[in-house]
Amino acid sequence: MAYFRPPGPAPDPALVRSLTAQQHELHQRLRHEPLPHEPRLITGCDSSFPTPDTILSVFVVLEFPSLQLVEKVYNYGPVPLPYIPGLLSFREAPNVVQAFAKLTRQPDVIMVDGHGVAHPRRMGIAAHLGVLLDKPTFGVAKHKLTGQYTEPGPTKGERAPLTDARSGELLGEVLRSKDRVQPLFISAGHRCDLPTALRLTEACLRGYKLPEPTRLADHWAEQFKAEVR
Repeated sequence: MAYFRPPGPAPDPALVRSLTAQQHELHQRLRHEPLPHEPRLITGCDSSFPTPDTILSVFVVLEFPSLQLVEKVYNYGPVPLPYIPGLLSFREAPNVVQAFAKLTRQPDVIMVDGHGVAHPRRMGIAAHLGVLLDKPTFGVAKHKLTGQYTEPGPTKGERAPLTDARSGELLGEVLRSKDRVQPLFISAGHRCDLPTALRLTEACLRGYKLPEPTRLADHWAEQFKAEVR
């Protein structure tokens, strides 16, 4: 997800407490498990902020394993909340859910441009969205949000565990998706485990840094922005 981080006053403490409590409640509903069958349709999800007050969320649906594009939708709307670190999912999720409702093809799994459990409270946008939709989800992020890792080797396919600095808990995998480019951060969301998330990410690489579902979601987000300007 492409986050807009505006300057401004500190958020309302009561709002932060309320959203944090909701986040903990959502976390209690998380499940991590293998997919019941190999996916036939895999969906990529991405959100961006064309202006400080608006959000555009995109879903692309691809056949798997061919990765042929079969559907693309978007929703454009107002941003419901100010930027609050660690609670960005609440800023994005309402618009993302509205975009998902426009799909006519129901995916078997959703690859989200963002984090799953590799989040300070283990509830990044991929985990949050998975619980709201009750769909298998996982996160593929371009930047680390939390945790520590040893830099993986420079060639495609090399990886290293992402772990909590204090507890050693495994949060995800750091994957070199293309030779000599910055790595990706893979983490489980909901109804999907880390080995499945990693395997599907690698299966969706086609010579670019980003796997095709999120790469195409990002590509179509740029196209759709022209329609809402």
